[in-house]
Amino acid sequence: MTLFARSFLLIALLIVTAVLASFQIYLVYEREPRSRELAQQTVSVINLTRAALVSADPFRRRQLLIDLNESEGLRVYPATLSERLAPLPGDPLLNRVAQRVRTALGENTRFAYDGEEGFWVSFFIDSDEFWAMLPLERFAPAFGLQWLGWGLGLLALALAGAWLIAFGIARPLAGLTRAAGRLGRGEPHQPVPEEGARELLALAAAFNRMASDLAGMERERAMVLAGISHDLRTPLSRLRLMLEMSGAESTASEAMITDIDEIDAVIGQFLDFARSETGDKSENDLNELLDDLAGHYARLGRKVSFRHQPMPTFAFARMAVRRAVANLVDNALRYAGEPVEIRTSTAEGKICIEVLDRGPGIPPGEAERLKRPFTRLDGSRAGPGGAGLGLAIVERVARAHAGALQLLPRDGGGLLARLVLATATR
Repeated sequence: MTLFARSFLLIALLIVTAVLASFQIYLVYEREPRSRELAQQTVSVINLTRAALVSADPFRRRQLLIDLNESEGLRVYPATLSERLAPLPGDPLLNRVAQRVRTALGENTRFAYDGEEGFWVSFFIDSDEFWAMLPLERFAPAFGLQWLGWGLGLLALALAGAWLIAFGIARPLAGLTRAAGRLGRGEPHQPVPEEGARELLALAAAFNRMASDLAGMERERAMVLAGISHDLRTPLSRLRLMLEMSGAESTASEAMITDIDEIDAVIGQFLDFARSETGDKSENDLNELLDDLAGHYARLGRKVSFRHQPMPTFAFARMAVRRAVANLVDNALRYAGEPVEIRTSTAEGKICIEVLDRGPGIPPGEAERLKRPFTRLDGSRAGPGGAGLGLAIVERVARAHAGALQLLPRDGGGLLARLVLATATR
């Protein structure tokens, strides 16, 4: 669950609980004055009804009862021995009203309850007992649709406030998450707005300082590596030229030139690794790029085949991806030999580039370690040459395209190096 959803649900739950608790507290504290008012009304109605029946002309009592029923909803019946009336329910309000009415009218007062018609109270005229039925509307809470509408409206406003509070908490953190993702993919840092609460403002400021420091360290590292590599290549070029013009023995000269080329290749890896940026992304045809790369190796006399699937063009850094695939192919040729196969495929909105060989492979548990800079495998794939930067460069290119580098065992023996690229990065 996201921080926004968690915060909103917790605040909304707190608001709803507070509203329900407030309503319950209101009902409890409202019970006493309301029971007093209802008891006074009931006593007044019973006393007035009894007085009217006593003082009325016997021939007009029937009409009086009809008028009371029509005007006040009050019905009066004589008590009989065969009557069956339900007792009062366990409602605290009705029980409190009955207690007060009994205190006012006498201990002989009886009560009954009819959930469909009303509240029954007995009274006496001389020795005759009567029942008076008061309509339930007198005892029902005065909460109508208007009150319900106001309550729902206030609850909606409270939930909208909870949404705004949760959004205000989650939005800066979501911005930090996106900025951290861009930083991890090697994209240029875009400063995070330093706004909001004091804690969030301090967090955004600390993140911006950290990103700026990392960018400065990366620039300095690139300058140092590029400077060292450039300074080394200059005397190497002079040394090679002197060997070619020295007239030394051909075998010894070629061996030294080979060593110089190997040193130059290592320096080239340093320069590639020093390039922290992958270049601008633009719409390119990946199959065309890899077909051209396979053709380059064919012109060098190397057995590198390319098998592809149709795929649309998408935005990627052309030179960076070419350099990454070339590193994987060079590793395969150096440690596994020929033939090497390149494949492309698509899966779940991502592009997969696979470089396959039939070499000794990589021992389990070593794949992640080999992706770190200046790391080489001690064993069958650790032949001469290389500075341990090839896979680190490929890993960096993969991250810059919101992808990954996977080093997997190939069916039947060998290594499957899979470079995964996202077709769109956020």
